[in-house]
Amino acid sequence: MSPIRTQWTRLIRFVATETAQVHIGEPVDSKLDIGIAYRQKKTIKAYEILGTALDASAEVTNRVLTVKELLAPLSREQLGIVRCLGLNYSDHAAETKMAKPKYPILFYKPPTSMIGPEAPIAIPKALQPVEKHIPDYEVELTVVIGKAAKNVSEADALNYVLAYTAGNDISFRYHQLAVSQWGFSKGYDDVTPIGPCLVAAHALPDPQTLPLKCTVNGQTLQDGNTSDQLFNVRQTIAHLSSGTTLLPGSVIMTGTPKGVGFVRKPAIHLKNGDDVSVWIGGGIGTLSNPVIEEGKSAIVKSKL
Repeated sequence: MSPIRTQWTRLIRFVATETAQVHIGEPVDSKLDIGIAYRQKKTIKAYEILGTALDASAEVTNRVLTVKELLAPLSREQLGIVRCLGLNYSDHAAETKMAKPKYPILFYKPPTSMIGPEAPIAIPKALQPVEKHIPDYEVELTVVIGKAAKNVSEADALNYVLAYTAGNDISFRYHQLAVSQWGFSKGYDDVTPIGPCLVAAHALPDPQTLPLKCTVNGQTLQDGNTSDQLFNVRQTIAHLSSGTTLLPGSVIMTGTPKGVGFVRKPAIHLKNGDDVSVWIGGGIGTLSNPVIEEGKSAIVKSKL
């Protein structure tokens, strides 16, 4: 099985100034941190891509469009099952005083949970007060599957990856720690950002060398590397595809390193008006989102 090879190296999804329509495109500036540029209201130009993000044969054209609104790189309609790993970094398992898992800990998120860059992370009224429910941040390397994968070997696993992006697995610790199943506490509407772009798998041949960070209100709280994953991307895809078909558009959030808020002393929880950014190397860049509590007004001060 040969690896997926796209014409594009980085892909963004956006509303174009010129058309007021949704497009996908390859940023003209190959070095630009798309998330920072968008937050700073800098002009972002992209070569239009004809086709869909999940179509490996999609064509990069010479038509240049201007980003008016940056969207999640995949729409909710394009997203397949969103699979997530828990306790997949040894340092995170240690800080939570939980045993390292023998097998990947798996939970799921609904597409209604997923949002894009700068979209507000919305803390539902049912999850307030935040001092009780402890909404928390988690920077995560996120994998997008590009072709159907079933019973895949570790050796071939990366051949099924279309691209990588960043994710922020916002978690509500009160409900998470009350039960053994985590899907409910991590799957609320409009709480899981992904983006700001897709980086093609052929441009990131080794996903186990990527630095990743999370900052809240300008303070770096997580600073790790994917080399510390307990189950690397190859192992994860091989395990999750055992007897199970991972369809194109399936997303895998691969866990978070140490530094989460609820284990800190004193504990840190997200609240109305906070500003959260996650960053991953390899050209993925910065994914920033304000935090709002439903029913409250918020003035978010950007810290980038």
